[in-house]
Amino acid sequence: MYEKEITTWFKENKRDLPWRKSDAWGVLVSEIMLQQTPVQRVLPVYQEWMKRWPTPADLAKATPAEVITAWGRLGYPRRALRLHQCAKILSTELDNQLPRTESELRKLPGIGEYTAAAIVAFAFNESSLVLDINIRRLFSRLYRGEESPTSAPTKAERTEYATYMPAKNAHLWAAATMELGALICTAKKPLCGRCPVADKCQWRSLDYPSSERVKRTQSWHGTDRQCRGTIVQALRDNPKLSKRELNLLWDVPSQVEKAILTLLDDGLIEEQRKGIFSLPQ
Repeated sequence: MYEKEITTWFKENKRDLPWRKSDAWGVLVSEIMLQQTPVQRVLPVYQEWMKRWPTPADLAKATPAEVITAWGRLGYPRRALRLHQCAKILSTELDNQLPRTESELRKLPGIGEYTAAAIVAFAFNESSLVLDINIRRLFSRLYRGEESPTSAPTKAERTEYATYMPAKNAHLWAAATMELGALICTAKKPLCGRCPVADKCQWRSLDYPSSERVKRTQSWHGTDRQCRGTIVQALRDNPKLSKRELNLLWDVPSQVEKAILTLLDDGLIEEQRKGIFSLPQ
């Protein structure tokens, strides 16, 4: 439904993104990096990453410390370790080739339902139901007349949206609807005047009713996440630091203690000897 209007718009307006010209490995890297991280922050890190590690075998040879350091400030650095684990499996067990089915992709570390569907669509040009937040927001407004989707796709949503997938070139439909949601049907201040299906949009026809759903916002300042990020960044900049030095980075000692324990559990740092910490070697 509305395939022609949306895909035509996409062909004329799509961004020139490097992973759209990459192989399956490059698509996987981009999808992991883009989880909860904006495109503009990902771009420089992605380009440097692919230059340094253009194949799974190349990344598999890196140390965890090198991988975490190269991840930079993308956030959620566990993703870097999952990608590293993926690279090792791909290089040692799968001849550097990504599986081509969603079920097989989901067996790899860090690849869930959405990422598997996205790889099938964007790496292999196959049919899959790709539902990222941009697509879901577009569909919620266009087809349902609702400003915002639920926090996660429902069974009913999946069933309904699967019926809109074209029989041919479903991968193009996925890319086009994602781009339209990201650039035009944005969460705030959507550019309805530039939308190719504005005259068909249920939300617009109802005069843009506000969603009753409470939008979740993620705080950052003073959180455990910020404390963890501060410690990881300090260990990117220094080969090793003592617990006393780590405590100087943060005002709340109990938060530092908790951050150290959870970072150790996640494999993002390691204790070289008692009270001396570094990135994993």
